[in-house]
Amino acid sequence: MGSFASAGSKRWLQVAVNRKPQLLLSALRRSGAIGPRISVTWHSPLEADDFREYRDRTALAKAGIADLKKPLEQFWPARGPVWDALGVTSEGHPLFTEAKAHISETASPATRASAASRDLIDRSLSEARRFYAPRATASWSNLFYQYANRLAHQYFLRRVNDVSSTLVFLYFVNADDMLGPMSEEEWHGAVRLIHAVLGVPKDLRSYGVFDAFLDTRLLQDAA
Repeated sequence: MGSFASAGSKRWLQVAVNRKPQLLLSALRRSGAIGPRISVTWHSPLEADDFREYRDRTALAKAGIADLKKPLEQFWPARGPVWDALGVTSEGHPLFTEAKAHISETASPATRASAASRDLIDRSLSEARRFYAPRATASWSNLFYQYANRLAHQYFLRRVNDVSSTLVFLYFVNADDMLGPMSEEEWHGAVRLIHAVLGVPKDLRSYGVFDAFLDTRLLQDAA
């Protein structure tokens, strides 16, 4: 079995999934991502699996998605997003998680895909943007590209393929190892900025997109 990551969102998520799943479950319930009696079976990152993270079709399989009306390859080129955590709820719904421990992590570089892949990515990002924000004109392939491509995959699963998927952005508070935000309000400010830049509504819960918060002080001695 692998050892826990040394710092950052990777470490804290590994600890939460493998050592403190009830704390993570509580954070998801508070966010509204799952109901008060719903549980989650996590399929990554698992200690017994060397904390591997998954992408593309393998990620979908880990999240319990076997068949799609529109194949992923027609929406996104190979080597797409690597998901920080993948789970299946007790209702059988897939749960995709993107975790952050400090605000600068949210600013990702533009895609470096090849020309052919870039064309497909740009088409799919535009398609997703029209779904979330029909009047938006912002480019989704620049500053907050990582955030945008997660939203695009949620659109692909939920809208295009009628999969009852949930996307959770998990924000760690008091991640002193990364000098991260000390309050949920700091994270809320960062998220408002991202949404403003991308042109999407402030609240995306109706699209199955939720913000969850977890204090790393509760995880300090667990790894």
